[in-house]
Amino acid sequence: MKTLPAIRVFLFFVLMFLTGCRDACKVTTTYVYYQPRYSTSAEVKASVRYEPPRKLSQLGKIYLKDQYLYLVETGEGIHVIDNNDPAHPSPVGFIKIPGNQNLAIIDNFLYADSFIDLVVFSIADKAAIREVSRVERVFNHAYSYGYPMLSNNLVLTSWEKVRNVQLYESSCDMTFQPWGGRYLIDGIAFKSAAGGGTGGGTISSITADVSSGSGVGGSLAQFTITQNNLYALDGGNLDVINLLQPASPVPVKEVEIGWDVETLFPYKDKLFAGSRSGMYIYDLAIPHTPTLLSKYEHMRSCDPVVVDDTYAYVTLRNGSTCQGFVNQLEVINISNLASPQLVKTYPMTNPHGLGIDNTLLFVCDGPDGLKVFDASDVNAIDTHVLAQYPGINALDIIPFNSMAFMISSDGLYQYNYQDPKNIFLVSKLPIVH
Repeated sequence: MKTLPAIRVFLFFVLMFLTGCRDACKVTTTYVYYQPRYSTSAEVKASVRYEPPRKLSQLGKIYLKDQYLYLVETGEGIHVIDNNDPAHPSPVGFIKIPGNQNLAIIDNFLYADSFIDLVVFSIADKAAIREVSRVERVFNHAYSYGYPMLSNNLVLTSWEKVRNVQLYESSCDMTFQPWGGRYLIDGIAFKSAAGGGTGGGTISSITADVSSGSGVGGSLAQFTITQNNLYALDGGNLDVINLLQPASPVPVKEVEIGWDVETLFPYKDKLFAGSRSGMYIYDLAIPHTPTLLSKYEHMRSCDPVVVDDTYAYVTLRNGSTCQGFVNQLEVINISNLASPQLVKTYPMTNPHGLGIDNTLLFVCDGPDGLKVFDASDVNAIDTHVLAQYPGINALDIIPFNSMAFMISSDGLYQYNYQDPKNIFLVSKLPIVH
């Protein structure tokens, strides 16, 4: 009992220390506060229609089918571009699809997400594109900052900025999520410096199976078609949707794939998935049952991937949602699919999408523009620069039949690379703000 006062004194000083730490950590931070907004399913469906062409505003995914380009206006719908004359691309219409972020095409049918639904369009007549069917609630795990995409039969369709608020925040605890925000009881908050990436909206390769009637997607694709199946990322899951009857797709399987998977790339009977922590390789020998063969792990970063027979090319970049601190190109030997091995790493500025055509490697290096390499020698790619176009914030690219189709923050660019030593710009379709 004689030691009790000493214990009390000790506990008193510990408490004072912890309280002082908390006070020292407290800071006043300005947040941009958003609340989820829900719409009825009927309202969302009624908004889908084919409209006259719009000016390009904010480009997301890119897709090539026959002589047409399809450009996603994130959260709004799809621009349809007649590209029979690449020197003069001509917008022919806009498919208004609320909540759209992804697309894929087989034959004359276009598949697009609309929040939690999969919508099928007939594109046989480009002057009269029309919805032909819909699979409701197939994307049940779509990422929505922790809030349900479907609540009381209402669909989460937007985040509305309510106000700027001043809140006490403790720098001693980590309350911010990897996507840059913080959960509140009835909404989310972003530090004002982050700009609040929600607002009023929602949050490639020549090896595509063109012979089967599917088109070609970019390296940032989250929808891809191979072996008459649509593979679609749905939060941490991979949805397998059968397209044997193209106008009436049938969901057949949902495979848990990983919460941080961001991109899909098909190659022969394999599916390569790029995640923030690595590259997954799936066997599609049984198309309805993707089987994990291996995983190549890398530093945490955004990670699109393209593939040829022997190598996978991966770009890693940092960013608010990607985390990580690396900006580089990695070349991975995949001759043994069960054990992919890193061959070489090349520093980059802030690489996004990329594409490969035979030995020509195209890298969209963010603010450093488009870079084209001869990748014949994977150990000396950086010494074989064929072309570079700086001053363009390059995002993704599809190289196909001697033409490269690139999207950037300011528009659609098309390059002719028939002569790799004389690559030149054919046209630009600008974004209009």
